[in-house]
Amino acid sequence: MTTALPEWFWPGPPGGWTADMLDRLPPDAPKHVELIDGSLVMMSPQTYYHMLVIDLLRDRQLGIRPPAHLAVAREMTVTLGMRQRPEPDVLVVNRSAVLSNVTSFKPEDVHLVVEVVSDESRDRDRQTKPIKYSNAGIKYFWRIELEDDRPVVYTFELEPAVKAYVPTGIHRDKLHTNIGFDVDIDLDLDQVRG
Repeated sequence: MTTALPEWFWPGPPGGWTADMLDRLPPDAPKHVELIDGSLVMMSPQTYYHMLVIDLLRDRQLGIRPPAHLAVAREMTVTLGMRQRPEPDVLVVNRSAVLSNVTSFKPEDVHLVVEVVSDESRDRDRQTKPIKYSNAGIKYFWRIELEDDRPVVYTFELEPAVKAYVPTGIHRDKLHTNIGFDVDIDLDLDQVRG
């Protein structure tokens, strides 16, 4: 079965897509679109597991509880450059950057990016995006994978001299780390399961 691409999508604008163009996609465009290396990446349908992990991290009692000057956001893009506008699953950002009309955050306003790995995003989440986030100077990165039907959180911190992430831990059952503030999360998804 083949599906025709909409006229606006293919072949795309001369010279490729740019970050500012994402704000001007037509109304029939998919809700979640990333820009990686000037190419549009359409998100596949979200799994229930993926949704539960995001819900847990964003839960005000159970999840990430940042200090007052920071806020937790979900599925918002970060404009890393003219041809780079990825959409992490969860972000911790400066509260001053959270405005009602904002469609994308600047890297200097992002404290943490979290990618919940799915089958179709595995290579991007393990290889492509971490390099782009570290090159942009985002200090903390978490990658969450499914192992034996449970989340495993791989945590990283930016080593500023080489602008690369170094691993800070692998967390099963409980996520206990410090990202400028303490994080202590029970990774049991049953807490947020409906």
